[in-house]
Amino acid sequence: MGNRFVDMKLFRPFGFRKYFISTLAILIISETAFAAHPLVTDDTGTQGKGTRQFEFIAEYGHDEEDGITSKSIEFPTIPVFSYGITDNADLVLGIMYQYIRTIENETPTTEDGISDISIELKWRFYEKEGISFALKPGITLPTGDEEKGLGAGKTTFGLLLITTKEASPWAFHLNLGYNRNENKVDDRKDIWHASLASEVEVIKDLKIVANFGIERNPDKSSSTDPAFALGGLIYSISESFDIDFGVKGGLNKPETDYSILTGVVKKF
Repeated sequence: MGNRFVDMKLFRPFGFRKYFISTLAILIISETAFAAHPLVTDDTGTQGKGTRQFEFIAEYGHDEEDGITSKSIEFPTIPVFSYGITDNADLVLGIMYQYIRTIENETPTTEDGISDISIELKWRFYEKEGISFALKPGITLPTGDEEKGLGAGKTTFGLLLITTKEASPWAFHLNLGYNRNENKVDDRKDIWHASLASEVEVIKDLKIVANFGIERNPDKSSSTDPAFALGGLIYSISESFDIDFGVKGGLNKPETDYSILTGVVKKF
């Protein structure tokens, strides 16, 4: 998923809460699509019937705007969990603990706690001659403290269309998504997402990955949609154990300046 985690772009006191709720509500089609970390863009691969996967993921974000510096550390209270219901369908569960620290005029403030829970189902419905397609519907449940800005306060839902093209040693992934951004602030409710990723195995068990994406800005006062670029590495220690690292940078002002991502993936 990619995503897997919300970029904490913290503005003024009200802006912080509004932006956080808005961004959290669109997790399901972007940062927490739970792609092959550190990628945001998901692929059509599934675990296989009866196979389980845990993802231990962390992200640090840094942003500066209008004299406000925001720093965030995000990690799950439990690992992101995927389970192969069938050979071509996975159930994905994400529960995150957010820790956000902002500095304004040299005065730090923090917020932390469990955010909204996401539940997704990935179904690969077509696969032939190196190209495959999958659908990924999902919802987020309002389990986070909305008053602290740790949740949307309402249930959101979305749908992601995933395409993968494999041409060894390369693979390319395209995501097109929609989210119904229900929220308790006056933000856009219809949010789209588009992203493209590629990966190549440069030596045995080591992949270089790249990712670009954009999505509709939920803030009605802005006509600029957040866009990003990402680069990283995935190293397979064994067939069931991966580690990864990535750097994600904002291509325009609404996106967080930069984020550092790292993760460990275990299948069994």
